[in-house]
Amino acid sequence: MLEPSPIVQIAKKTCPAVITIVISKDLPKVEGFYFMPFGDQEVILPKVKRGMEKTKIGGGSGFIVSPDGYVLTCSHVVGDPEADYTIIIDHEHKYSAKVLAKDSMIDVAVLKIDEKNLPFLEMGDSDKIELGETVVAIGNPLGEFEDTLSAGIISGLSRKITAFGGPAMNATSLRGLIQTDAAINPGNSGGPLVDLEGKVIGINSATIMGAQNIGFAIPVNYAQKTLEEVQKYGKIKRPFLGVRYVILNEQISKSNKLPINYGALIVRERFGEPAVMKDSAAEKAGLKEYDIILEAGDKKVTGENTLTDILSEYQIGQEISLKVLRDKKEVNLKVKLEEKK
Repeated sequence: MLEPSPIVQIAKKTCPAVITIVISKDLPKVEGFYFMPFGDQEVILPKVKRGMEKTKIGGGSGFIVSPDGYVLTCSHVVGDPEADYTIIIDHEHKYSAKVLAKDSMIDVAVLKIDEKNLPFLEMGDSDKIELGETVVAIGNPLGEFEDTLSAGIISGLSRKITAFGGPAMNATSLRGLIQTDAAINPGNSGGPLVDLEGKVIGINSATIMGAQNIGFAIPVNYAQKTLEEVQKYGKIKRPFLGVRYVILNEQISKSNKLPINYGALIVRERFGEPAVMKDSAAEKAGLKEYDIILEAGDKKVTGENTLTDILSEYQIGQEISLKVLRDKKEVNLKVKLEEKK
């Protein structure tokens, strides 16, 4: 008699703690649609009534990590601060969720539901995974098919991608990702990637559009630190410099006639937002708009090792040295890193 697949046991062990996240928002009531001619085609326009109603605008996946209701998902899944988030464990158990923290740098968010004695998943160690290891991705693809499992292998380690997500479709550079050929579809984001023991080793995060069998997950060890900080302090504690910047490369430097093709150019993103934030560690250290930070803590600032990457290695309250290019002259500054307010 054939032995049952280990994935059967994984499903029994993990599915009760994998949840669906429903995203809803107050939007104008729509009672129908107009069809208006536009050239040789028709344009569909909503017929709006007076008043607002709660409307589902999206969905994602997540998983419970403690019996008292802490939940991990991707930050891009809960990226709209004006939306409401409902967690569905099963057809009989639905809860309003509070977003405690979002870490867009690693695309991880921590949510909380007010309940006790919940099923939860055990964390694995993503530093010990190996190329070719069998894994299972679990989630809610397309927002419709809950508890969907797809098996595959770890196809690559330490991958780097630029992902676009959230309501504003902001670009985020993600590093150190796990690549897998286990199917990850829209709506799967935030669900767990587990090993054959049913332990979480990653959080399903992104796919490559137009490609098949190429998905990416955030190593769970990245999320573990964020979770521990939120459980202990109620928020993410991370050293904060207080500048808006663009990482330079050869193309950007050439088009803007800059004298150097690496570093972080301090510059405002849009009108009205200062490049150096008021009362920040950067302002106290004397950093100015259009300064180029060449090195931080004796490490060169590049596209592969950004200013954010370097600062994440330090603690709040630590003092680090900065090498800055200002008006074509190098300036050395000291900055004491502060907590983001």
